[in-house]
Parts: sequence; C-alpha cells; structure tokens
Amino acid sequence: MDTDVDTGPDTGSSSVGILGSRVEDRLRSAVLGAEFGLRERLTESGLARRLGVSRTPVRAALVGLVADGLLTRVDGAYYVAVPDLAELRDLYELRVTLELRGIARALENPSFRHDDAILAEQWAWWSGMREEPPQPGPGFVLLDERFHVELSRAARNAALTAALVSVNAKIRRIRMYDFLTADRVATTVAEHVEILELLRAGELDAAHRALHVHVGESLAVVWERASRALTLMTLHGGHS
Repeated sequence: MDTDVDTGPDTGSSSVGILGSRVEDRLRSAVLGAEFGLRERLTESGLARRLGVSRTPVRAALVGLVADGLLTRVDGAYYVAVPDLAELRDLYELRVTLELRGIARALENPSFRHDDAILAEQWAWWSGMREEPPQPGPGFVLLDERFHVELSRAARNAALTAALVSVNAKIRRIRMYDFLTADRVATTVAEHVEILELLRAGELDAAHRALHVHVGESLAVVWERASRALTLMTLHGGHS
C-alpha cells in the first residue's frame, strides 16, 4: 500500500521546474500510450518510485494532467479519465465546421480578403518548421492549435475565432493522440504550409478542399489511436 511520505528533497527552483516538466511529459505520454489501466490507482508516492524522482515534481505533473482532463482525482488517488468519445466526436465535427467557415465566407463574398499579414507570418513560421520538424509528442497540439486559430483570425470574424478557441480547449485531450509519431508531425506541417500558400495565391476552392482533407485526416488518426488506447487501458491491469 502506498504511503504519503516524500521520497526526497528537491533543491533549486529552476531544476525543479525542468524536472517537473519532464515528469509531466513522461506521465502524459504514459496516459496517451495506454500504460495505465482505466481502473488503476495512481498515487504521488507510487509514481515517484516508478520514475525515480521525489514526489514534488510528480505532484505538479499530476495537477497539469488533471487540468488537461487526462486524469481525475478520487479520494487522494488519481485515475485515467475516461473520455466520452461520442461527445468529443461531436465537438470535433463542430471544429471542422468552424475551420471551413473561415474560407467559405471568402468564397461567398468576392470582395472579401484574408489578412495577408497573418498568413505571411504563419507561412514563415511553418515553412521554417518544415525544414526542422519538432519532435513528436502531445505538446505539439498547442502549436497546431495556434495555426488553426491564426488561420481563423485571418478570416476576420472574431466570433468564429472565439468559438474555435473554446472548442479546441474541449477536444485538446483527444487531439493529443494525433501527434505521437514523426510522420504525423511532418505531414501536419507540410499541409499547413500548403493551405497557407493556396490562400495567399487566392486559390480559395483548393484551399477549402485542402483544409477539409487536413482536418478529416486528423479526425481519422485521432479516433483510431484513441479507440485503440482505450481498449488497451481496459485490458491493462496492475496497481501503482
């Protein structure tokens, strides 16, 4: 049985912060990788022993994972949160609708122009990233969200963008599954660059199709990986 005795002191706020970030990344990947069972009881002390660190960075990491909706806390212990895939799929489809609307409104109004300053800035950012792709991992979702929000901002409808930001926050936990391999990160970056180039060239029909394919592929990958992870979590046994 786990006790609540700390496994050792932490010294230096900077080193603690770096260690805490690494521990959080490790635990987030473990949850997304189905290393824990859905009914597995996780505790600060048990996880600290498992990772070979003190409880302090583990405690901070667990707070972050609860905030992300990946874990829940019950009676002093933590458990993998069970996502409602049906609800999340509905939200994901709403996200697709909001994304495409930004280009559709330009198609409907010949006088409308996207904000090219925003598009140019994003093109420079993602073109550079194409040359040096970042490492795969769940944290890439934040960079991806930034692209889609900026794309929406370029469509000059603040209400549309605000709705997208809200939906993104609700589906972030499931979208993390999209960026766990290098090929998905590379594909995402390349597709972002393509969409931006089409928009800047005024090829709105092609941009609309490319964006639709882009978010559709993401949905398919996310659902396949999330469903598989949930199955593995259900089968996975053991205690922390």
